[in-house]
Amino acid sequence: MLNPEDLYLANTKILDDPRMHGLTLVIALSSPQDAGSTAGQLGQVLLSELKNIEIVEFDSDQLHNYRARRPFVHYEKDHFENPQYPQLKLYAVEDSLDQPFLLLTGAEPDLQWQRFQKALLGIVRRLQPSLIVLVSAYPMPVPHTRPFPVTAHGSRKDLIRGISPWKPTADMHATITNLLEVLFTDNGYDTVGFGVNIPQYISEADLPQGTLIALEHVGMAAHLSLPTDDLREAARHVHGQINDQVKQNPEIGRMITTMEENYDENYRT
Repeated sequence: MLNPEDLYLANTKILDDPRMHGLTLVIALSSPQDAGSTAGQLGQVLLSELKNIEIVEFDSDQLHNYRARRPFVHYEKDHFENPQYPQLKLYAVEDSLDQPFLLLTGAEPDLQWQRFQKALLGIVRRLQPSLIVLVSAYPMPVPHTRPFPVTAHGSRKDLIRGISPWKPTADMHATITNLLEVLFTDNGYDTVGFGVNIPQYISEADLPQGTLIALEHVGMAAHLSLPTDDLREAARHVHGQINDQVKQNPEIGRMITTMEENYDENYRT
């Protein structure tokens, strides 16, 4: 088997700095299954608004299937420019009160999942995080007119208690985030995951509402002060746009009314 450590380049000076050990690790990966672009947006918001430094960069050429998920490139009148290749990196970040934490964010790997898990487990063993928080999102038959439910899971039962009024049992196709929770829990690390339930009829759009909810749960679980003001304003704006579109389509309005009735019946705490 190939050496998992060959999947990444690390700034070993920072990686082995004692100040990086025992921190919270937040994992938020973008993928085609990331409903509402929830996890992907969360990573972008944290990196754009908080001080951060790169610790580890994974080799996208080994992990990404460019034919299945092609990079974006900009066409400017008569030429192409600014190609956007997928990235997957581990950062050291400081919250709004200068409290440090770790953030793994970027594109979910398409390839070599088992090797990637071994590589990340090796990094985690060096950093010994005090808590691992995993963010995901799923399309669900819930209305945008109600608070998005959150499915909480993980080994830290004290951090998930009372969050999910509906506790289903299901077999499902896994994301790498799901598998990482299993991996870290099985290896004795404290884990908590928050899966935001995104209205399925708008799940392919970029929804700041879902990211805001995820960010609030991450902040509460990890005792971090995370930026939410811009997301809150964006969420209000997008909510109004959705309402305007619903008014123009009575059939969608009737569907949402049915979802509201089901929500009120099944999501009471």
